[in-house]
Amino acid sequence: MTKDRHCPLVDLHVSSPNAMRLNRLMRMSRRDTLMTGMAGMGVLAAGNVVAAEPATSVDPELERFMKVSTRLTDRPSLDPRIGKALYERILQSGPERKAQLSKLADLLDGGTYESASAFAKAAEQTDPAFKDVIHDLMTGWYRGVADGKVVVYRSALMFDITKDAIYPKTYAAGGPFYWTTQPPEVDKPTGAPALSPSKFDVEPT
Repeated sequence: MTKDRHCPLVDLHVSSPNAMRLNRLMRMSRRDTLMTGMAGMGVLAAGNVVAAEPATSVDPELERFMKVSTRLTDRPSLDPRIGKALYERILQSGPERKAQLSKLADLLDGGTYESASAFAKAAEQTDPAFKDVIHDLMTGWYRGVADGKVVVYRSALMFDITKDAIYPKTYAAGGPFYWTTQPPEVDKPTGAPALSPSKFDVEPT
């Protein structure tokens, strides 16, 4: 009679090569999940540190430039991003511009001017050099050009004035064949120049 031999039970799912690779992948997956979670906590912690840092302070001279610009354009508000770009570019037009802009801001702070025209006239009477400064500033805001460089195009104030009748070049804000319809009537300007006459430069288009 043959003696029965005891054979231990073998879990084929664990011992097979595929199962071993699967277990290894699962262990790696758990490790990767743990590492990813720790990395995420690190990013959140870093984000909290960054958020806790104080915001970059605004240049006080830039704020004064914006105040002068608001007065000269007779507008309640102006885009500060455009203002910053114009201010930086106007400063490059000459070494004296920064001091002149500061003095122009001092003049505005020292008086009461009901309109842009009144302030411009007072500025030229105070110092004839302010006339060129005002030209630079107004050219920047209305044409989007400062120191001979285009700083902004579509958002230049000259397009904002006539946006109900004229679209900027290369922009077609109307529907198909919008140019065949009669444009709306525009009131004829009745204001008078605030500054003394200047030489007219014809620029290429």
